[in-house]
Amino acid sequence: MVSLRRMASLALVFGPALAYGAGVNINTADAETLATGMSGVGMKKASDIVAYRSENGPFKAVDELTRVQGIGPGIVDRNRSNLTIMTASDSSE
Repeated sequence: MVSLRRMASLALVFGPALAYGAGVNINTADAETLATGMSGVGMKKASDIVAYRSENGPFKAVDELTRVQGIGPGIVDRNRSNLTIMTASDSSE
């Protein structure tokens, strides 16, 4: 039988991944997906991410999110393990 302590440990390790699923693709996600899938990002910041992406093209690295006003290194670091940058052309290769 699995102990309560063991289950709690597993929840801490796998909980964030299960909560967010496969991750948030910052190159294709809409504002609602960004807001619900990223810690510390509400609809305003999520909309700013989408607007930045529309004006400047897809992100080449997760760290480029810091170029969006209001998104600092702390938000990027807190969400890094949940973020992907795959573009539409990456999925067709």
